[in-house]
Order: sequence, then structure tokens, then C-alpha cells
Amino acid sequence: MRSQVSVSFKNTVPVRIELGPEQAMDRDAARQWLDAQFTAMECEPLRPTGKLLMADRVVVVAQAAGPTQFADTQWAQAFAQAASAVLGKPVINVDADALSITY
Repeated sequence: MRSQVSVSFKNTVPVRIELGPEQAMDRDAARQWLDAQFTAMECEPLRPTGKLLMADRVVVVAQAAGPTQFADTQWAQAFAQAASAVLGKPVINVDADALSITY
């Protein structure tokens, strides 16, 4: 499945990553990758209950990474692969500042 992941930050051009079917990441590997990034970046859950949905994890990791991390094309590619795998949508738009995702 082809997919596109777009991540936007205030006052910057959105980062758009196109993925072909050959670039798909296994769902379990994607979860592990996002968990590792969440921990490494010392992210906090969005909800006061501490429950963290995969969509929340994707947006919080994107926000913590910021435009600087997304300038690293290898990291941005891995993020897009993980987001696409865990969310299972062909088009994903992440607004890191608003902490929102649209499909």
C-alpha cells in the first residue's frame, strides 16, 4: 500500500514523506520503534489517566522530535513507516503544534 505522512510545525514548511509498498514496516516493529522514541525523548502521555493511544504516541513523538529531527531524512522515513504501520491509513497528517492527526 502506498502512503503519505505529512508533519507540520508552526512557521515551517510541512514535511511530507511518501512511502511505497516495499517500505512498509511490520506493525509490531512500528510499535517498538515508537515506544523507543517515546522513551528516549522523555515524552509524557497526553491524557491525565496515563492511557496512551497509538495516535497519541505518534503525535507526541512528532512534537518532541521537532523540525530539527525531521530534517534527518533517515529518522523522518522511519517515523513515517512506523506511523503508517500503527495507524493503518494511506494518508496521515500530523499537526505537531496542535497535537492532532487527520486522515
